[in-house]
Amino acid sequence: MGMFDEMKDKVSGLAAEHPDKVEELSDQGIEKGGDALDGATGGKFAGQVDKGQQVADDKVGE
Repeated sequence: MGMFDEMKDKVSGLAAEHPDKVEELSDQGIEKGGDALDGATGGKFAGQVDKGQQVADDKVGE
């Protein structure tokens, strides 16, 4: 087993042990990403960014 396989297994195990923390961190990342996009576009595509954030959150939350 390679180094990346071992890291993947360890991260997967930690994520399974702490699903609430994973959800919290993913929500924060999605929000920050959306805010960065809004800032870069001057909010011109805020509606589309919000939709993308919701889709991403739904996928991660599964």
